[in-house]
Amino acid sequence: ESFAHVEIDRETDPARLAALAEGMESVLRQVRAAVEDWPAMRLRTQAIVADLAQAPPPLDPAEVAEARAFLAWTEDHRFVFLGYREYALTGDDAEPDRLEPIPGTGLGILRDQELPRRARRLPPRVRELARVPQLLVLTKANSRATVHRPSYLDYIGIKTFGPDGDVTGERRFLGLYTTAAYTENPRAIPIIRQKVEHVLRRAAFPRGGHDAKALVEIMEVYPRDSLFQITTDELFEAAMGILGLGERQRLKLIVRRDAYDRFLSCLVFVPRDRFNTENRERVGAILTEAFGATRLDWDLFISESVLVRVHYVLWCDEAPPPQVDEAELETRLKRAIRSWTDDLRDALVGEEGEEAGTQLLRRYQAAFPPAYRADWIAAVAVGDIRRLEELPASDGLLMSIYRPLEARPGAVRCKLFSAAGVTLSDVLPTFEHMGARVTDERPYAITTADGITAWIYDFGVTCAGHGSFDDEHVRETFEAAFLAVSRGELENDGLGALVLGAGLTGRQITVLRAVDKYLRQAGITFSDQYIERTLLGHPAIARLLVELFEARFDPERAERDDAEPLAAAIEQAVDAVESLDEDRILRSFLSVVRAVVRTNYFAVGDDGAPKSFLSFKLDPALVPILPLPRPQLEIFVYSPRVEGVHLRGGRVARGGLRWSDRPEDFRTEVLGLMKAQMVKNALIVPVGSKGGFVVKRPPAGGGREALQREVLECYQTFLRGLLDLTDNIVGGEIVPPPQVIRYDDDDPYLVVAADKGTASFSDLANAVSAEYGYWLGDAFASGGSHGYDHKRMGITARGAWESVKRHFRE
Repeated sequence: ESFAHVEIDRETDPARLAALAEGMESVLRQVRAAVEDWPAMRLRTQAIVADLAQAPPPLDPAEVAEARAFLAWTEDHRFVFLGYREYALTGDDAEPDRLEPIPGTGLGILRDQELPRRARRLPPRVRELARVPQLLVLTKANSRATVHRPSYLDYIGIKTFGPDGDVTGERRFLGLYTTAAYTENPRAIPIIRQKVEHVLRRAAFPRGGHDAKALVEIMEVYPRDSLFQITTDELFEAAMGILGLGERQRLKLIVRRDAYDRFLSCLVFVPRDRFNTENRERVGAILTEAFGATRLDWDLFISESVLVRVHYVLWCDEAPPPQVDEAELETRLKRAIRSWTDDLRDALVGEEGEEAGTQLLRRYQAAFPPAYRADWIAAVAVGDIRRLEELPASDGLLMSIYRPLEARPGAVRCKLFSAAGVTLSDVLPTFEHMGARVTDERPYAITTADGITAWIYDFGVTCAGHGSFDDEHVRETFEAAFLAVSRGELENDGLGALVLGAGLTGRQITVLRAVDKYLRQAGITFSDQYIERTLLGHPAIARLLVELFEARFDPERAERDDAEPLAAAIEQAVDAVESLDEDRILRSFLSVVRAVVRTNYFAVGDDGAPKSFLSFKLDPALVPILPLPRPQLEIFVYSPRVEGVHLRGGRVARGGLRWSDRPEDFRTEVLGLMKAQMVKNALIVPVGSKGGFVVKRPPAGGGREALQREVLECYQTFLRGLLDLTDNIVGGEIVPPPQVIRYDDDDPYLVVAADKGTASFSDLANAVSAEYGYWLGDAFASGGSHGYDHKRMGITARGAWESVKRHFRE
């Protein structure tokens, strides 16, 4: 005796315990029966072989000989005999064609005492084949073996014939083919060898040729169970179909029906790069549904080929549908295993053409991570690829706002494309400052074939306050403003919400932002946050202020008669504001807009794009909140990197520009210096002037050299802002600056001198003068390589000494 110790989870249900015990006992009885009767079953095989030799049935002798050889082959340790029984084919008018077990013939698992002695009425398809004069029946039983290994039982039937050649019954063996049967060359196995030779003769390929060798290899690796069961014609069609498939990476389906309609054998060839568990299960589910199967088995064969073969066996309780469009079924399977990359290939070629689409596919076919493929169809990826390709020419950042069909009202999604990646801390404040609320985020890292990684961030966005994303123009404006903020072209503050709240563009908001910064320098008593809340609380007035500014200075307008009606409308709207503080703020904005006499807002650079900075010249006498004394002329320059002011006591005035370290009140500093310059220049024909600028974004690293470079850039921006609004003299004629509307008289005189922090900048200032073709040339800035160094010569001290001498003379 041998003992097996088996542990299972604790089970207390008496019925299940009883079923478990009965099942184990039944298996043990079948094992005992199979082992005890195994010698007898081998003897029965030998007896049948001898019987076929001595009294062959009235069939083709070659068929009989091959059947004898096959049975002898199985008996030679190629078949594990588990059961045997003989049946008589009987029938009458009431029950035609039924197989009745012959008592006393059962062996192994088919012992009489194991199964009831009863006749079984044959299904229609089996009844048709029962009387076919075919000696051997090789198929699969529809139950699994409980002995040896849990595979479906192999069925070997040997029909018996009467003197007239009619089928009279069947001798049936149940068991399992051994490993030797599966590894032996099929050209050495009786029955199978005939099929192989027939296929080779019918194919008529030259022996030893490539096609003949390939055909032999196909049949050698063909599922061995199917080789036993398949007909010669079916094998030819299947083998030639596989040969025709070659190494082409496409799916192919080959279906073979069991002769008795109990199961179907389906060979599915799948491209290796498409084979995975998900696709295998998806194909199996489609086949199961198409044929009405109740059970599914599969087997896998992987070789060096670019194709993977999956053998599905579909078991059916009832006969499968007689008519299944296998071509349409194959098409369904192709769609089922179709990869996201396949869809991407078709979409790219369809949108970009074959050549460009193929090039992009090579670059992006493996670039998108699984999360992206799960969230987006390939057609969407084509648009994203276009944006990714545009990143290098777009400073590494792009945005696209879209509305999904399933989005609730007021909600949109926003895709941010970044070459270097961003963090939530980078982008969330910008969204919030622009009046949007981020509800969720999905990041995707896109790594192309050449190893370059870019990022796509998909944000869920809703409007946090006034306005909405419903209008497409507003979405485009929001995108442009957001990107401008990200590139540093616009400041990231609460006024950005006017994009949604007032429908203004980022550049239009710059007008209000510049006026806001000027009012802060002018000494307005309200904080930036309060001013922002006031403008956001009155978006219609904010928009009217911008419209008034544009109406006054747009050079494309033929008439400017609408400026005063706009100003009157603003005053009327401000009159309706209940808060006195908000009233003062809004009137201060209106006073500055009215006081502006020139601006470079509509001027463009050499590239045709608007200037990155805004400057306006104004009449200080028209701004009530300005402290005394008020200069005669004033220019304010604004950009996200620099702010500066230039104050003049007269049209012909001299004075230096300084680099100020007082960002909160540099105008107050410059105003005091201008007053001193007025006194200092009392003996000089030009009156006094003074200017100053602050660096708003000093570099975080790089040390003194990086800071110096930033100062120089800001200094030049400040000078360009001044010269943008200054008339020139060409050929003795006054030439106004281009794209600048003037509300003041000719004003061609502007000179700057060195001051604190800018003593060595004179050459740089004169270079800017030359850039503008300014009529003063290198007289624009005193000192430098081609002028007097007034510090070294002590010109200021000499002027003081001349003043003392004149005083004593008088």
